[in-house]
This record gives sequence, structure tokens and C-alpha cells, in this order.
Amino acid sequence: MSARLLNKVLKEREQQKQHVIEEEEQLNGGESESPDSGARSSVNPFDLLNEGDDEDEGNPDQMDAPEVADETLTRKEEPPSLRGTANVVSRSNNKSKKKKKKKSKEVSSSMDKHETPLDVTLDALSLDGSSSGHQLGSNKPISENAKDSGDLVKQYTTSILQVDPKYLNVENELRRIFGSKVVKSFEKSNQSSTSRQVRGGRRGSHHIRKTVMISPSDHWPRWDGSLSMEFLETKDGYHYFRYAHSSSYDQAQRAFEAAQAIHDLNGVASVLLYHPYHLDSLITMADYFKFVGEHQMSADAIAKCLYALECAWHPMFTPLQGNCQLKFSHDTNKPIFKALFTHMKNMDRRGCHRSALEVCKLLLALDSDDPMGAMFCLDYFALRAGEYAWLEQYSEDYRSDSSLWLFPNFSYSLAVCRFYLEQEESSHNTCVDASKAFSADLMNQALMLHPSVLKKLVAKVPLKDQAWTNILKNSFFNSDQIGIPSLDHLINIYVERNYLIWRLPDLQKLLRNGALLVIETLGHNKSDAKDWACVRKEAFSSDKNEYGHLLVQEFSDTVQTLPPDNLQNFMVDMREAAQIGGQVANPPAGGHAPAARDVANRNPLAVLFESLLPWVNYGDAGDGIVDENQVNGQGQDDEDH
Repeated sequence: MSARLLNKVLKEREQQKQHVIEEEEQLNGGESESPDSGARSSVNPFDLLNEGDDEDEGNPDQMDAPEVADETLTRKEEPPSLRGTANVVSRSNNKSKKKKKKKSKEVSSSMDKHETPLDVTLDALSLDGSSSGHQLGSNKPISENAKDSGDLVKQYTTSILQVDPKYLNVENELRRIFGSKVVKSFEKSNQSSTSRQVRGGRRGSHHIRKTVMISPSDHWPRWDGSLSMEFLETKDGYHYFRYAHSSSYDQAQRAFEAAQAIHDLNGVASVLLYHPYHLDSLITMADYFKFVGEHQMSADAIAKCLYALECAWHPMFTPLQGNCQLKFSHDTNKPIFKALFTHMKNMDRRGCHRSALEVCKLLLALDSDDPMGAMFCLDYFALRAGEYAWLEQYSEDYRSDSSLWLFPNFSYSLAVCRFYLEQEESSHNTCVDASKAFSADLMNQALMLHPSVLKKLVAKVPLKDQAWTNILKNSFFNSDQIGIPSLDHLINIYVERNYLIWRLPDLQKLLRNGALLVIETLGHNKSDAKDWACVRKEAFSSDKNEYGHLLVQEFSDTVQTLPPDNLQNFMVDMREAAQIGGQVANPPAGGHAPAARDVANRNPLAVLFESLLPWVNYGDAGDGIVDENQVNGQGQDDEDH
């Protein structure tokens, strides 16, 4: 068989396969778009920046799709005799055009081949399209094994707290906010600077595992396997797990506790030199870096924490589906809650509220007792991310009595949520859901139930209009304390966390109109104030502060720093580390000491700082050494940044 005849046969077979694929697509109605692929119907008023130019760039494969479809329809309408003639003419006169179409067909066929296994995988993981965006609130069956315990433990449907893994990636949200071109150019500049930094020496040749919660850096140490996870039991449809420590990790834990008892930060740094994935030491150093203003190093330490925690996951541990529990009562489980809460706040400071919402849902799903108070910032992230429908659905699915509105944060946030949903309904000319209360009624209810919030918001936002001064003169709003310890504490948390939302003029108008209506209502019937006071007393009946373990400052955007006098010695050590550079060896899992060169007589904090730099060699002690000129160049690059 000649080469020309062979090519002709292969082309005809390829065309037949393509026709079969196109006919199947037409019978199935084409590929369905994902709920997150299109633009949102309404603009989130909390976005400070535009959503970027992702939607404007377009997909070349999708642009060519109509042309291929038109060609298929034309071929179907032609008689068989003319179809063969047309093929001969196209082969002889339109070679370049046929090559271009052939290339696009190959790309589309390869995409189809990859999409089918992906859909199967997503179905197997129960992470279909309805688990993302505001479709999270869609009706899905509750786990058959879930039972009504009858106590105050929070019961959630499996779907409402499912975490969409693509929103856990901060880079994805940054692309949505700033556009893919800006993010790609930024990543390219970082890659070029990193390549310059590591050119003098080579890193350790080890593989970094890909994780879901964070994106690990290539210069991180090898995972030492010092953590593991053990399965405990299955109860009421939930799988219970607990982290376990190896003998080397227990040794590092004892060294950390000894250093912590005497407030020896150098001792904590020494632990990390030998055990780079010791969780408590990483969290401690993250707090310290945050206090000294090194926010990127603090975030990097927390990311290492989450990387180690995820590497230790049990094969049955699927926390993104909301059916696994890590009880905070186990001491070995506590670091993951602290690390996730800090990671959530880091995302918030970067403006990635959608990612912060997913981490907040993960915190709630891991322990229904909510030891970190994630429920008291869940509403804030949902509003900032524009997930109004999801927040409303969550409030309805909470427990079985819809008592979530009794908390001050949800009492006000549900009114704001309904306000924006009403705007969306009016913009789309859709019928208003008669089963839902109006936003004005929800705001009046919130003000009657928690009147002290108004005075605190006026002072915190601040609201300086004369109308607010007149409103606060009313006896119902002139107090900023209720007299119930738990409720006063939750109100302080709400105002500290959510005050930024009330800087929007539309919401200020909603709040002002609600306060004026409350004053008018109480003028006609003063007994309403007593009735709402009875509701508060019954909902928060304890005389003690049941939420005292939640610090108000943990929900604040303000970052506390140490006095300059306390930072002087530390900064001197940091400058010495940046100038000296050098190499810190990565100890294997057995806990061998790092290279003794230039380490024994130096401050452990300085050595630790040096080990966190991306150009440090994590290979064996005899691997490539960074020369002096390269180190000086790296220090200059860091000063420029």
C-alpha cells in the first residue's frame, strides 16, 4: 500500500470517528455549561475591584465550535453523491483550511476524551456542579444514616457544607478578581526571580506532593511522615478520625513544650531545624512572624502546617464532603483548627472571600461543636462573596428549628442577604417568593431583638449623619449593653467582624429606615420591647459567658504588632542571616542534626529564617553550595522587593 493511499484511508477513518462524536453531541444536546462558567447575573457590591478579563478572553476551541457544527449540518443535508465530490474539491483546493480544521477537530476530540473521565471522577466524589456557587443550597437528600440526636448538636445536610475544591485555591480567585493576564505575568516574574536565586546551588531532588487545601512550594522540605491519621468509628452517618504522632514527633513535642514553658522562642526555632513539620512550632512561629510584620513568612508557616496535616490524611478521610469529624477534644486534632482559622484570615486579608468561605465551611464540617467560632464569621464571608442564596439556605437547614436568626450576626446578615436577593429578583423581573420575609421586616426584627448593635455600629463604622444622633437619643437605642454576658460578647464579635459591610449607602439606608420604624412602632405599643426582651432572655439564659473562649481580637482585621524595642534583637539576627546566607541541611525522618557549618554558634531564629528562604539547599550536606556572589545578589533582590 502506497503512502498516499494509507494517508487517505487514515483521514477517512478519522472523519468517520469525528462524525460519530458530533452526532452523539447533537443527540445529547451539547455539553452543558457549568454553573460557574458564565458571568454572574448581578454584580457583587462588596467587590472592590472588577472581576477581571477572564470572561473577555474567550476560548479558541469554543469559538471554532459553531463552524464545525455548521459544517456537520451542511454535510447532512447534501446527497451522498455530492458529498464525495465536495470532499475531493476540498482536498485539492483548500489544503490549508483543511489542516486548520483538522487541528481544531483533534483538539476538540482530545478535550472530549478528557472530559468524560473527569465527569466520572466528580460523580464518584459527589462533587458535581451543584456543589459550587449559589447552587450549594439546592435540595439534596440528607445522609440516610443521619439520625436526629435530639440534643443541641448542630445537624447539617451533607450538601450545604460541601466544600468546592476549586475555590480553595487562592490563585483561582485572584485570576477572577484581577484577570488571568495579570496573575500570569506576576507568576512569571516570580518564577524568573526564583530561578535567579537558585542558580548558584541545586535544591534537593525530592517530589512535593500536590494537596487540595494549599499549593506547596517546590523549595519546601520533604514530608517526613511524622504524622498519621487513624479511623475511630462511624456514628450517625459521620466518620470520626484522630491524628496520631510518631515517636520522633513525640520527641519534638516534648522539646517544644519545654521551650514554651520558659517562653524560649529560640528553643522553638531549634525544634523546626530538626523537625520542619512540627505543627505547634510552625503555628508559634507564624504568630511571631505576624507580630513582627512578616506576613508572607507567617502565611508560609501556616501553609506548611496544612500541607503536613493533609499529607497525613487517612484514605477514608473525605472532609470536603462534610461527612467526617475531627473532634477538637482530642489534643492531636487541635492544630488543624488553629491552622485553618489562621489560613482563613490570611485569605480574607488578601481579598479572597470566596476561598475564605470554603475554609470556613470546612471548619464547621470538621467539628459540629464549632470550637473556633467559624459560624460567627460565616455570614460575613458569604455576604462578601455574594453567596446570598447559599447563606439563606444554610439558615434554613441549620438544626431543625431555624433558630439561627437568634444570633446577632445572622439576625442582621439575613436581612442584608434578603435585601440583595430582592434586588436580584427585581432586576430579573421574577416573582417574589411569598414564603420569604421582606428585608425591611427582617431588619426590624433584628433591631428589636438586638438593639445595642446599632449604637456600636454607629461608633465603629462610623456613621456621622445627624439622623443617627437623633435615633440614638431614643431610650430603646441609647444603650450599648444588654446585660446578658454571652449575648454582649457575640455582639462585640459581630461588630468587629462585620462593620465594613455597613459602609455601603444602600445598607445604611436600610438600617436607618428600620430604626425609624422601630421607634414609631414602640411609640404605639411599648409592650413589644418587653416581649423581645423575653425572647433574648430565653435564647441566652446562662448567666455566664458561654463564648468567652472566642477572643474578639481574633475576628478583627487589625493586625497587632510588637513594640519596636522587643524587635530590635530579632531584626539584628535577621539582617545577619540575610547577609550570611549559607546552607541548612534538611534532616531526614530520623531527626539527624543539620549541617554544623555556621549553625552551632548562631541564633536559632536566624538559622530558621535562613532555612525558610527559597534558595536554601535542602539536599544532603554535601550537595551544591551557594557561592558568595550568588548570596549577595539574592540579598539585593530581596531588598528590592
